Amino acid sequence: MTAPVPVLIMRGGTSKGAYFRAEDLPADPAERDRLLLAIMGSPDPRQIDGIGGGHPLTSKVAVISRSADPAADVDYLFLQVQVDKPIVSAEQPCGNILAGVGPFAIERGLVHIQDQKTAVRVRMVNTGALAIVTVPTPDGRVRYSGDTALSGVPGTAARIEVEFRDTAGSVAPGLLPTGRVRDDLDGVPATLIDNGMPVVLLNAAELGVTGYESPAQLEADHALRRRVEELRLIAGKLMGLGDVAATTVPKMCLVAPPAHGGALSTRMFIPHRVHASIGVLAAVSVGTAAAVPGSVCFLKDLPETIRLEHPTGFYDVVIDVDAAGAEITVGRSAIVSTARLLLDGQVHPRTQEEFDHG
Repeated sequence: MTAPVPVLIMRGGTSKGAYFRAEDLPADPAERDRLLLAIMGSPDPRQIDGIGGGHPLTSKVAVISRSADPAADVDYLFLQVQVDKPIVSAEQPCGNILAGVGPFAIERGLVHIQDQKTAVRVRMVNTGALAIVTVPTPDGRVRYSGDTALSGVPGTAARIEVEFRDTAGSVAPGLLPTGRVRDDLDGVPATLIDNGMPVVLLNAAELGVTGYESPAQLEADHALRRRVEELRLIAGKLMGLGDVAATTVPKMCLVAPPAHGGALSTRMFIPHRVHASIGVLAAVSVGTAAAVPGSVCFLKDLPETIRLEHPTGFYDVVIDVDAAGAEITVGRSAIVSTARLLLDGQVHPRTQEEFDHG
C-alpha cells in the first residue's frame, strides 16, 4: 500500500464523496488522478477495493484549498471518478458535493467561524464561478443535525443554503449557447441551456414516454437510451462542446407536467444512467429554463420557489430571471441543501502493483 491519505467522507445533498485538502494529494494532475483511482477502487463495478460506492453518485471527489482569489475563501475542484473505467474527469462541477465544501472548510480550519452561521465563499475551479455556502455554526462548530428534509436522503439534517454567482455559461459558451431559446434536434424540439450545468431539455412525450417512469424502467428501454444519446451528440456540437461521446455533459432532461403538486416533473440522464433525483446545478439550469419564455418547459405562472419533481421526491430552486426581448439576465440562483460528516480518517490506497497482480 501507499502512504495513508487524510480524508473526510461526507454526504453532500444527494451524493456522497471523499473530501481532500489539495496539499494532501500530489500536485501533478496525472499522479493525483492515479492515486484517486486507487483510493476509490476504480476501475471495478463494485469498487470493492476502495471507498467508492459502485455508482456515479457515490464515486465523487472534492479537492479543497485556501483560495488566492480575494473574492473567495476556498477553491473547490470537483472530480468525477468513473466506476468501471480508469477515468477521472474535471469537466464539470457538482452542486451536491458543493454543499459539503462549507462544512469541510470549517472542519479543516480553512476558514474562521462566524457566529451562528458561517458563510463560506467558494470558487468552483471547474468553471471559475463563485458560490456562497452558508453553514450553521452555533457554539463554534458545524451543526449537522436539524429538521430540513431533502428528497432522496433519509431523515433530516441542518439547513445549508447554497447561492450561486455568475453561473450562466459555466461550461458552454453562454446561458443559451446557440443563442436560441428553442432548437431542433433531429426533429425533436429542445432547449439547450447552461446556468451551472449544460442541460438539454426535451418533452418526454416527444420520445414516446410519460416522464413519470422510474430510473430502472428508463434504463431498461434500450431504444430510448440510444435515441437520447443520439440527440445528446447533436446537442453537444450545437452547444459548442464538440464531440461529447466520451464526456458526461451535456445532461439530458426529460420533462413532463407535474404529477405530485410540483411545478415540473423531471427525469435526468447523467448521461448514460438515470439520476435517482436531480443534480443541484442541473436543477438550477432546469429551473432557469422554466423561467425563460419560449423554452420547452416554460412556466407561464412562475412560482417564487420552483419545485422540480424527480424519481425520489422533489428539489426546490429559487431563480430570478429578467427576460427583456432577446436579452435574458439571470439574477439570484439558490437552493436549499444539507450535508453530513460520515467519516474523518485516513484512507490506505492499494498500489498499482497490487492492482496488476490482483
